[in-house]
This record gives sequence, structure tokens and C-alpha cells, in this order.
Amino acid sequence: MQVKRFFAADMRQAMKLVRDELGADAAIIGNRRIAGGVELTAALDYKLSALAPRVPNMELEDELRKTQSRIVTAQAELSLRGDGESDKSTNRQLFAGLPLTAAEPLIESTLAEPRRSAPAPAAATGVDPRAFDSMRFELNSLRELMEVQLGSLAWNQLQGSRPAQANLWRRLQRIGLSGPLSRDLLALITDIEEPRQAWRMLLAHLARMIATPEVEPLEEGGVIAMVGPAGMGKTTTLAKLAARYVLKYGAQNIALVSMDSYRIGAQEQLKTLGRILNVSVTHVDPGQSLVQALEPLLRKRVVLIDTAGLQASDPALRMQLESLAGRGIKSKNYLVLATTSQKQVLTAAYHSYKRCGLAGCILTKLDETASLGEVLSLAISHELPVAYLTDGPRIPDDLHLPRRHQLVSRAVSVQMQEEPSEEAMADMFADIYHSPTKQVG
Repeated sequence: MQVKRFFAADMRQAMKLVRDELGADAAIIGNRRIAGGVELTAALDYKLSALAPRVPNMELEDELRKTQSRIVTAQAELSLRGDGESDKSTNRQLFAGLPLTAAEPLIESTLAEPRRSAPAPAAATGVDPRAFDSMRFELNSLRELMEVQLGSLAWNQLQGSRPAQANLWRRLQRIGLSGPLSRDLLALITDIEEPRQAWRMLLAHLARMIATPEVEPLEEGGVIAMVGPAGMGKTTTLAKLAARYVLKYGAQNIALVSMDSYRIGAQEQLKTLGRILNVSVTHVDPGQSLVQALEPLLRKRVVLIDTAGLQASDPALRMQLESLAGRGIKSKNYLVLATTSQKQVLTAAYHSYKRCGLAGCILTKLDETASLGEVLSLAISHELPVAYLTDGPRIPDDLHLPRRHQLVSRAVSVQMQEEPSEEAMADMFADIYHSPTKQVG
């Protein structure tokens, strides 16, 4: 038997390390919290793994459901102390509608852990809070283990029972679409069996899910703000929008406003743009009233605001977003997202800037991206209309109005060339367990 310890920031990463080094037949024989993450102890016994039956094991299913009941009971005890309610609802969903097999010894090996940790004390009075913290950690670890394993089981069963649909899952993953969005798309074509027709219908449904403004924001006019983290292309996008408007309507009815007093050279960059376009530029310092700064510009048909890209933890960001969300502003705020950014960066940007009220998003750097699926998944899941696209440095030539079918075609053209790995597909199925509906395939 081969035994090894693995260290990672969270359970998901630790499980991936186990799979990569020991394979899918490894068994978890211990886990504990350490400074900076978790420690997993995994074992691999080739003889036992080879003898594992590849048939449904009803006794294992019953045991898993008993474990689920213990988890719910323990979570109920924790909720009485004012915490744990969200974890309880999540754990209740772990085994909904998914048949299990004994093909994965990893699940079976984790069953001994909740027997020791799940039962909550009968009387909470006088119990050390650290005991509850330890119990909560063990329950969360068990949940993550089960999610990873159930995702792998679900993917393996889908490949065996419905290979054509499994192939569509792979193709959607190559585009970069999220698991929940892929599931929703596939649910729309369950009655189509011919693979080529199914794929065409999938792309058509995806195009219909992408929202775009009925009226171009510049044509509608008003106060338009570019918001988003640093490096997304806010200032360049504002320059393209300003040039587009000036070339079409002239410079008399447009003004530029800069709220970026943090980035070196930001104000000078906007001043240079103003001189080139013959457009007035107003600078708003931190703490200055945005309402007062905009008052002399109310007669302008379009006012474009460039904001600072600040970290989510920066108090100045909260003040900036509150200014844009003020009732006297009536600003239409567009989240600028670079399509070259990772999924986690895009998600964090949305949650940081949604507080100011988002009218939509602008997708930048399409000429540099290797995948459009991540940003399209974000825009669709959060119902953000795509207002503009940029795909180069030229001002304003590389600014375009979005065409949904063209955007989907572009997403397909830049998809990954290699097939996603089995581990990536299993991880995607595991992520689906976080969403309310978990019928996959």
C-alpha cells in the first residue's frame, strides 16, 4: 500500500493533487486543518482497487444516506448557535437524484469520519466554541470530498449511458462555458438526437441567451460611467466611445470626467484625449461631490466618466461606488471586463462593482483572448447586457456593437484545441452541485 500526505489551500485543490499523483482509485484515510489550508492523507492499494466491483452497491447507498442524515442533524445543532444554516441546505442537496456505485473507494473510505465527528453534543451550554469550529470544518471537508466524488461518478455514468450528450458537454467545456449554463443549454435539446443538429441548436440557444441593449448607450445619451478593476481597459474604452460620438455628432454635446486620482498619468492621459477631440475634461478629486462636479455639464447630451480601478478592500472604492449610485447622478454604469481575465477575476469584479448598479458590461481585448466562454457565462448568469466590444488599440475603429450570433461564432473559433481532461470534466460536474438544480444529463 502506498500512503502519502498532500497539502493545499482547500479541499478541492487537495483532491486534484491526489488524483494527479495517485489516480482516481486513491482512498482518503485522513484529513485535518492546518495553517494555510488542509492536509489530506491518501492511500493506494492496487489489489483492492482492481477487485472493486463495477456494479451498483445498495448497501453503500444506504450508508451514504445515513451519513447525510447525520450531517443534517449536526448542522441543525450548529444552527441553534446562530451559524451553519447555509451549510445545512447545501448538505441536503448532496445526494439528490444521483445513483451511486461502489466503483470509487474514495467515498466509502470517508464514511468513518462523520461517525466520529457528526453527532452534536446534547447540551451546548459550556461547550468550547473551538469544538464547534472543528466540527464545522470536518463537515465542510466531508461535503467537498463528496461533491468531488459525486461529480466524478456522475461524469463516468453519463459517458457510459449517453456518450453523444457527453461529447456535447466536452464541446461546451472547450468553449469555456460554466457547468450550470451548459446544463441549462443541454436541457433545451433533449429531444434532438442527430449530433450536428444538436450542436447547431445549442449555439442558437446560447446566442439567444446573450442580452444586448435595445438602444446603443451613446445614442440614448446621459451620464455613462466605465467601472471595473485596473487593467480591464476602461480609459481606452472611454476614448473609443468619445471618438465615436465626436465623429458622428461633433464635440459640442459631450464631456469627459475623470475620477481616477490614483493611477500615475491617468489625468494627463484624459487631458490629452480632450485636447485631441476638443472636448472638455473635468477632474473629480477624492471626497469631492460628484453631483457638484457634474452640475455644469448637465446641458451636455453625453457625459463619459472614467473611474479608478481599486481593490475590493479599498475604502475609496466604496466611496466611489456610492457616488455613482447617488440619486442625483442617474448614471448608467457599465462593467468593463477584459476577456483575457480568468474566471475568478471576472466573478470577483462583478461582485465588487454590482453595488453601484450595473446597466450592462463592455467586453474588451477580444483580439488577445484564448476563450470567451467564461465572460459569456458571467454575462448570461447575471443578466448583464453586452453593450460594446473592443478588439484592438485603434480609436475608434476597434469599438463595435455586439451581434449575438457573431459573438458565439467568435467564441467557437477561439475554443481550446485539445479535449478537456477527465479531471476537468469531473470538476465541472462537482461545481454543478453548488447550484439548486442538479440534473446533469
